[in-house]
Amino acid sequence: MKLALTLSTLCLATLGMAGCSSNVTQPDEYSGFLQDYSRLKEAKSPSGMEVMRWIDPKLKLSKYTSVYIEPTQFYPQPHPTVKIPQNTLSNITRYYDQALQREMSKSLPLATGPGPGVVVVRAAITAVSSKTEGLKPYEVIPVALVAAAVSTAAGIRDQETTLGTEAAFLDGGNNAVIAEVVRKGTGKPLENDTQVMQANDVKNVIDGWASDMRQSYLLLKNK
Repeated sequence: MKLALTLSTLCLATLGMAGCSSNVTQPDEYSGFLQDYSRLKEAKSPSGMEVMRWIDPKLKLSKYTSVYIEPTQFYPQPHPTVKIPQNTLSNITRYYDQALQREMSKSLPLATGPGPGVVVVRAAITAVSSKTEGLKPYEVIPVALVAAAVSTAAGIRDQETTLGTEAAFLDGGNNAVIAEVVRKGTGKPLENDTQVMQANDVKNVIDGWASDMRQSYLLLKNK
């Protein structure tokens, strides 16, 4: 089974993030969303976070004049739970879309669809989980919430919230993949194993990814 992981984007290169785990995503954590994981290499995002990424060595950003953000999806499709209800899942993808559009529109006009000269950002949330802080989850379920209800002599520990993403960046004219990125991050801790996870608990992660996405684009463009 896969380790419950945690989420990427236009790094046209990388997606960065604030408040994230320092561990790079491992091969056994890949979801299968991307076409080719073999070319991914460990790298640093503009904010210094660890990611796995690939960039087409022949990439010429000067040919792209706008960006289209596809609606974010979950992969694989999660099953809502008491700890992570459907409302939370929907709000997470909605906020991811908004964050990407907000940041990328500062550097490129937003397109209404793919086409020549358009960079297409195709991102997926590949894991959403909660586990007892400092302990491994008792259960491993990709994407689904993992709540390790562990009592210790010190009482119930805080629950970590983690989020994972994989993203492909495509040429809107011919659908060729020009970059890929995989990463994960840690959001706000929950008070205990019964607290329901909210989208607000991982907004810091998503905001960091979106900001890093834009910085990655600028770094590549100015090379």
